[in-house]
This record gives sequence, C-alpha cells and structure tokens, in this order.
Amino acid sequence: MIASPASGSGKTTVTAALARLYRQAGRRVKVFKCGADFLDPAWLALASGQPADNLDLWLTGEDYCRHALHRAARDNDVVLVEAAMGLFDGAPSAADLAVRFDLPVALVIDASAMAQTFGALVLGLAAYRPPLRIAGAIANKVAGPGHAAMLRESLDPALPFAAIVRGEGLAERHLGLVEPRRTTGDDARLLAVADALHAQQVGDWAPERRFRPQALPPVPRLLEGRRIAVAMDEAFSFVYPANLACLEALGARIETFSPLAHQPLPEADALWLPGGYPEAHAARLAAHPDMARDLRRGLDAGKPVYAECGGMLALCETLADLEGCRHALWGLFPAHAKMGRTLAAIGPQSVDLGHGPLRCHTFHYSRLTTSLPPFAHATPAGREGTGEAVWRQGGLTASYLHAWFAGNPVATAALFGARP
Repeated sequence: MIASPASGSGKTTVTAALARLYRQAGRRVKVFKCGADFLDPAWLALASGQPADNLDLWLTGEDYCRHALHRAARDNDVVLVEAAMGLFDGAPSAADLAVRFDLPVALVIDASAMAQTFGALVLGLAAYRPPLRIAGAIANKVAGPGHAAMLRESLDPALPFAAIVRGEGLAERHLGLVEPRRTTGDDARLLAVADALHAQQVGDWAPERRFRPQALPPVPRLLEGRRIAVAMDEAFSFVYPANLACLEALGARIETFSPLAHQPLPEADALWLPGGYPEAHAARLAAHPDMARDLRRGLDAGKPVYAECGGMLALCETLADLEGCRHALWGLFPAHAKMGRTLAAIGPQSVDLGHGPLRCHTFHYSRLTTSLPPFAHATPAGREGTGEAVWRQGGLTASYLHAWFAGNPVATAALFGARP
C-alpha cells in the first residue's frame, strides 16, 4: 500500500510511477484505489495498463476485497493499493484495510516544508496502529541532496528511504485530479519519478505476500438479454469498472456511447448516465441535436433511465456553471442545478429502493432545486451528514449517489428494469 498523512502528498504520482517502473521491468501490475474514487483510478489504469479497481471495507465489503486481492495476486506479478486521504482517515480507513490484509505500507510524505520532523512524523504513523507494517518512507518535493540527507538522518537507519526532488505534480481541479486525457506532460513526469524510484530501489521494498481465496455469491442473470446504453466520455467518466462487470454478470449487454461527441442514443432497453463533469461541457451537451428527444421517447416507452450525480445534472432543465452562465440542458428532470465553489456533500451512504440496501458514496459541489418530492432518502454511514434524496418520475431514477452495484446485484438489476 502507498499511503500518506494527508491528501495532496503525492500518493497518486508515486503509485502510478511505481506501476510504470514495474511494467518497464516486464512485470504485470494490478493497482487498486482505496475508497470511493474515480479520478485517481484513471491515472493508475493508464500507468498499469489495466483497469484500476476500488477496495473499501465498507463500500465494497471485506469479502469482495479479499476476493479481488487474491484474484489480482493470482494473475499479476505486483499488486499496489493506493490509500485514500490520510492513512488513518475515515471509518474504515486505509490503515484498517492494510491491517486486515497484512499489506506493507510505503509512506509518501510532502517534505517540502520540514526537516527532522519528517522522522517524528514517520515514527508516529508507524506506531499509531499496531500491527501496521511500514515498508519504507518516501520524501516528496525535496529541495535537493542536502535536504534529502537531513530527512534520511531523522529516520531509523534500518527503514528504507527514498527522495523525490521537487517538481510539478499531476494537474488538479475541484473534484481532484484532472483526467489523464485532459493533461499534457504528465507522462514525462511519471517517467521521471519512476526513474528516481528505480535508482533508489523502491521497487524492492515490498516482500512476497499471499492471499487466501474468497468465493462470492453467484450473480443471478436478472438482466439476461437486455441491452443497457451507458454514456461514457469526458462528461460522463465516473464509472467503477466493477459496476460494468456486475451488469455483465447479471446478463446485460453494454452499449457505450458519447453524448459529448453527439453520438445518438443507442437502441437499448435501459440507459445509465454516470457522473462526471457535465458542467465543464454544458454547452456541447445542450447542443446535442437528438438527445432530449430520444430520451423522452425512451421514457415514454417505459424504458428505465438511471442517472447518477453528473448524469442527473445533464437531465435538468438548466445547469449554471461556476461562471454563472446558465445552460438549458436536456430537460427530462424538472430541476435546476447550480455549481458551487464549496463542497456540498461528501461521504458514504446507503439507500433502499425496495430491494435491499445499495451502498453508495456522494461527493459534489453543485446544488439542486426541484418541485418533485423525493421518492426516498439515503442514510449516511457515519454520524454526520444528510441523506441524499432519490427522485423517481416514470422510468427515471435520479440522485447524487454513486452506487456500488456488486454489493446488491438484485437491487441493481431493478434499477435497469428487472423484476426480481
């Protein structure tokens, strides 16, 4: 596991660079992201050459985590897990995951504004939660050799250490990192970090680890023969790979399309509009010549439409971006949305729409007003926060929630028209 004391320390850069390092050595690498994240996995997938899946003891469940880790170890030479936020943040935390599966932890610490305190911080992280195992410490944003020497001297000499000289990080925006396809120059950055890690033998830190198998319950073929259209492009990119796998295990055939490229809505039995960045592309989405009409025809014909977060915003009557420009969107959902500069909601929640609880996560900066009464409200997993509303109108189900389909395939199938 690659972890840090706080967000913004460089975990994703180091994890992606390690994946590149191992790939350059001819090894097959599987990378996981701890927690409910869509953006970091895009970088990790680019670096590793295969999809990066999510692990979370609450959202995905312990059995899924054990199953996924065993399968990854069986099929790959190296398994990396990027932690979420700070190592001990959240309940459950990345540290909980590391302890549960005995994952050695490489610490990545932004050392740009510290010297000997680096050692105290590493010592505190290592001692805070026995039996957590620390594999080594990586100092990020180091000024030069003298600075690196001070940091090294602050540590137990037996603890492996590496330093990354200060440089540009991966580009960010309001939901986190910018998607790889929207950024130039970052591949060279990852290669430079990979070279630095190689020179300091960081790839040799992790010992061999064995995982025991975990069988998962069989998935009923409740969507056998059904075609599900899934919007997938820069405006609708927040898709867990495991969610697509769950739909296929349910028997569905996936048809992806790009509303941003003005591709037509495919002939399908149901539609999924995932989250993403519709506010960054509102004008192009609004200009789609056929989408509003085709969506209306599908709903009138009784076809289910499931819209998550950004997908819901695209269905609103209007969407105001951060500059205050109000765009007339597809108008299938009687609501108006407005982007904000402060976080409106974040955290794990669960919701029961009639077929048992679906575990979900919410993270958004926009706020929505509608006269439509909620069909249901989610329940926050922690003690704080407000449960997100879920709206239903005809075949449309819309919410800010991002659901983890594999946790309840029966409830998932119902979202797309199955009658369990």
